[in-house]
Amino acid sequence: MTETASSGPTHSVLELVGQHPIGRIPVQEVRPAVDGGDRPTKSVVNELFPITATVFREGHDQVNATVVLTDPDGVEHHVRMHLLNPGLDHWGTTIFANRPGIWSYRVEGWSDPYATWHHDAVLKVEAGVDVELMLEEGARVLERSRDEVEHTAETRQRLEESITALRDTGRPVEERLAAGTGLREPLVGAPLRDFVSPSRSYTWWVERPLALHGAWYEMFPRSEGATQDPETGLWTSGTFATAAERLPAIADMGFDVVYLTPIHPIGRTNRKGRNNTLDAQEHDPGSPYAIGAEEGGHDALHPDLGDFDDFDAFVARAEALGLEVAMDLALQAAPDHPWATEHPEFFTTRADGSIAYAENPPKKYQDIYPVNFDNAPDSAYAEVRRIMQVWIDHGVKIFRVDNPHTKPVEFWQWLIADVAVDHPEVIWLAEAFTKPAMMHTLAKVGFQQSYTYYAWRNQVGELTEYVTELTGKTAPFMRPSFWPTTHDILTPYMQYGGPTAFQLRAALAATLVPTYGIYAGYEHCENVARPGAEEQIDNEKYEFKNRRWDLDTEHGGRDEAHGRPNLAPFLKRLNEIRREHPSLHWLRNITFHSAEDENFLVFSKRGGGAHDGSDSDEIIVVANLDPFAPRATTVHLNMPSLGLGWSERFVAHELLTGAQWDWGEANFVHLGPGSLPVHIIWVRKF
Repeated sequence: MTETASSGPTHSVLELVGQHPIGRIPVQEVRPAVDGGDRPTKSVVNELFPITATVFREGHDQVNATVVLTDPDGVEHHVRMHLLNPGLDHWGTTIFANRPGIWSYRVEGWSDPYATWHHDAVLKVEAGVDVELMLEEGARVLERSRDEVEHTAETRQRLEESITALRDTGRPVEERLAAGTGLREPLVGAPLRDFVSPSRSYTWWVERPLALHGAWYEMFPRSEGATQDPETGLWTSGTFATAAERLPAIADMGFDVVYLTPIHPIGRTNRKGRNNTLDAQEHDPGSPYAIGAEEGGHDALHPDLGDFDDFDAFVARAEALGLEVAMDLALQAAPDHPWATEHPEFFTTRADGSIAYAENPPKKYQDIYPVNFDNAPDSAYAEVRRIMQVWIDHGVKIFRVDNPHTKPVEFWQWLIADVAVDHPEVIWLAEAFTKPAMMHTLAKVGFQQSYTYYAWRNQVGELTEYVTELTGKTAPFMRPSFWPTTHDILTPYMQYGGPTAFQLRAALAATLVPTYGIYAGYEHCENVARPGAEEQIDNEKYEFKNRRWDLDTEHGGRDEAHGRPNLAPFLKRLNEIRREHPSLHWLRNITFHSAEDENFLVFSKRGGGAHDGSDSDEIIVVANLDPFAPRATTVHLNMPSLGLGWSERFVAHELLTGAQWDWGEANFVHLGPGSLPVHIIWVRKF
């Protein structure tokens, strides 16, 4: 295709006054542009997202705009933009990538000779003004298109016929004009473009689907299969082999990722005892986050769990069941970690000569030395990269990173990029419960996913505002992962809300965003907190826990032997619904609706998130956020957002129970303890 490019005077004067050339056809406010284009925009394969820009020119000639996508092989793909708001010169289109890799996009503004002639010719010829002149100018524009643009044989033939017709004075004027103006559609795909003015190029990282959509299950491997001697009270640790026996149940519930807390040797110096006490008993196992002992550090396995053959067998068993293994990357060391003697420069030495242990006032972690990356960055960076390769070579493709906000951002930027050179499939989840600027920046420099403040957002207004932010302005760079609880987090809502709270928060986590996770024991609604703390009593971080999965019943939702709930069937159904309905795979396709009772959250997820034919899939979620009382209300749906007219009806197919109702704009619901706190409804049109 031949195009007339924008040109102008020398740019030296502009450089002197600190201005970037604006272009013959100004292209401004390209979105998304993360940090003005200094950081990449993110998506996964086939994920749709909008590109917008302001494109205009002087005078009355017609302008147009195109998004140019450059794939990982350097091949360009042109996507026509559409004028969204003529008064604001606001243009937009939707793009997607059909394979992973590093892509880029730019917006090109251009003058449209054919559209300019089309507009002027229709007005003037119909008014009898400059008729022959306008028809001749049309013929010349079409000649330029014929000679300068690559067309199909069919379009080229039509161009020749139209050029002849425009100049044929023996035909009626209306017929001649129609011959020229009737080419709008065939010329859209191969337009004649003058003064092509490109924006800057924006980097676009396209990753595998699991970077956006997945269900995680967290476990402490040492607890899976752990047993306690009833006479001595001493524990025998679980192993990779016994933990692997838990994998079929996790896979049966429909989870995609099994996440392991640290599996390395645990330090003995300043070891923490039960419930984070400082007086560990002889047989207390210690926190797995106090990494390192004489048996090794981050590149070693705790001997109680097994050796690398056992670990490889665990990974292979998970893969055979359709699960990926995620490992915890906690860059900190116990006082007896090999680094403490071999690399003391990795740590901060205090004025009294001691190495500083970790603190998060008022919390103190006397069993942990934080790594100081500023003392010897070259050797520290290289050592971490070495240990990463150990686990990648053993089949680990996902890392949950503990407290990344306590390490330099530039370190993470380097590490993630260096790993991606040879292993672009690796996914990083940031456990960064910190201020927004740090959370956002970690995502911008490479973390594919991030924990969020979901656990503390429990009211309708809080959830609506927060999810709107996560699915809107931060979506081009940050992918949220919703966890109702973790081994560190047990909010008052979960402590006191009973099984209803556990059902509700799992259902919302699983439907509001594409990635969510639960911590082992969620099935049993473990909700007793350590006094004065928002974490479980008898915390698994400091002791073994045998949950006796073998006592869970298959039916009825309760373990009758212990009188405890069993939410495994509920979680299984949630994950089935997620897999069956593509609209729940995407982040940016949510709409909030209203209810007359302020305790009800109502939202929908409509297809449209992917280039995969899922546009027709529509899910409505209605949730009573009050875990203590059943409530009834009328919900009001924004029908056009569902692809329906305001007065249309549809079949509301409730996916948790199988019930069906005839619904429209206003609908009565009753939810809460005693039944279910949430409806997950599939919209089926009559």
